[in-house]
Amino acid sequence: MQVKMKPVVTYRLAAQAESHSRTLLKVRDLIDVSDEPAERGGTNEGFAPTEFVLGGLAACTNVISHKIAHKAGFEIASMEVEVVAQFNRLGVNLLEEVDVIFPEILLRITASTNGSDEQLEQLKTDLPKFCAVSKLIGESGTQLNYEWVLESSSA
Repeated sequence: MQVKMKPVVTYRLAAQAESHSRTLLKVRDLIDVSDEPAERGGTNEGFAPTEFVLGGLAACTNVISHKIAHKAGFEIASMEVEVVAQFNRLGVNLLEEVDVIFPEILLRITASTNGSDEQLEQLKTDLPKFCAVSKLIGESGTQLNYEWVLESSSA
């Protein structure tokens, strides 16, 4: 018997402000820290909140790319994701409200794969459709650009 997945689930994350810049984050059985760099009054012990967003984008790109490849019957032997983001700091500096925080983001994806040209084109098409974080960021008005560097492997 096949298990039917719930289409909508509830996530829970707890956050404890340990200082004006450091936040302790707890999800499932994991603990992480968000903090600001020293030049912004933090202790530089974790990603800044906006850096967590970009890290989530890179991680989601990895996970969904591998899921797409698996479903299509090919493998990604290795992958690196570089995120280069333009960040409008007027809002976080309390100077004015900003509608689009990241006006433009480049995702440079370097991967080694045994996928055919057709499979790789499908990967490029499907990734923005199914990566939840890229959907969230793209719907905010950010221009998401993808640069693919694909190498053949015998994966």
